[in-house]
Amino acid sequence: MSTHTIDVDEVNEYNDNVDDRNESLMEMDPTVHMCFESMIKAKKFYTNYAIRSGFTVRTRTSKKDKDNNVYYLRIVCLREGKYVSSVKPVVKTLPSQINQCPAGITIAKKEEKWFIRTVVLDHNHDLCPNNSKLFAANRKLSMQAKHTLEVNHDAGVRLNKSFLSIVNDAGGYENMDFVERDARNYIGQHRRSLCKDGDGQALLRHFSSMKDRNNEFFYDIALDEANKICSVFWADARSCAACEEFGDVVSFDTTYLTNKYDMPFAPFVGVNHHGHSILLGCGLLSSEDTVSFVWLFQCWLRCMRNKSPQGIITDQCRAMANAIEQVFPDTRHRWCLWHILKKLPEKLHGYRNNPSIKTELHALIYDCVCPRQFENGWEELLTKHGLEQNE
Repeated sequence: MSTHTIDVDEVNEYNDNVDDRNESLMEMDPTVHMCFESMIKAKKFYTNYAIRSGFTVRTRTSKKDKDNNVYYLRIVCLREGKYVSSVKPVVKTLPSQINQCPAGITIAKKEEKWFIRTVVLDHNHDLCPNNSKLFAANRKLSMQAKHTLEVNHDAGVRLNKSFLSIVNDAGGYENMDFVERDARNYIGQHRRSLCKDGDGQALLRHFSSMKDRNNEFFYDIALDEANKICSVFWADARSCAACEEFGDVVSFDTTYLTNKYDMPFAPFVGVNHHGHSILLGCGLLSSEDTVSFVWLFQCWLRCMRNKSPQGIITDQCRAMANAIEQVFPDTRHRWCLWHILKKLPEKLHGYRNNPSIKTELHALIYDCVCPRQFENGWEELLTKHGLEQNE
């Protein structure tokens, strides 16, 4: 760890010309006594330095005066601090990235100017300057990208094609400042309101008419802070009746439909005594996060008279798993086999020219009748193809 300082006379000479050297300022490393016109400019300077260096930052501490105005700020590396997760290690999908990194700066206000008071440049972890623009805290959409996404969306162009056009304009993925998920989230924030052009009122009228026809029709609606519809759930009388007979094991998945909202469509699906799929309820969600899934699962549970399924099958979504643990604590949660098999080409990338591995693996999955038989067959497959040491 080291604290860097520079000569005060040099700083004063630099500060006298700070307005004429904004561009060169953004290319400099932070040093003690550097001066900025505002707190925002100081934060922007350190953020740009972090992107060049290969890390991301967050505000650690701030202080306010008696007028509730900030006069002191400490900005640190995102890996600063010590964090103890409440999630059990066995169910965590990613390790904690916090490791008490000492890097950071402090800035303070004096005579309407903001000065850097302390600087620590050394990190206790590796930096990734080539990928730092795509760190979550550093990603951003430009005004041009936002305009392109909105225009293409209004014209009916699918989001993945809009994103590819932006990538081509930027000259490749290495020049991008955001990923496709950021583009989808941006469109979602601006387009997922169901209250535009009377759509929300039309939906309410439709649900009310369905309720008038059959009192067993069930629906629920979630509103955002502006009292606009953001998520809906519904199930007809047939779905409610079918759930009593065939709701012991449920498959739940989200899929995107080609519509003006790009909202995830979330059906609850069961299997009847003929082996046919049956719909047990469905919804449209504003986003695929834990809060949205908890709301949807609670709606479905009320609709099914608080009878939880014995088992539920989903994809490997962490938000879904969190919601299931809260709403269906006694339900056995399993991952969908189809989603697992989708990963075979990626996991067996180096063995794509050996189709017998895929054939033998499918035989193991579909023909084994007990865990022991599968484990024995798995060991034989690894030994046969020399994969024992392949992680």
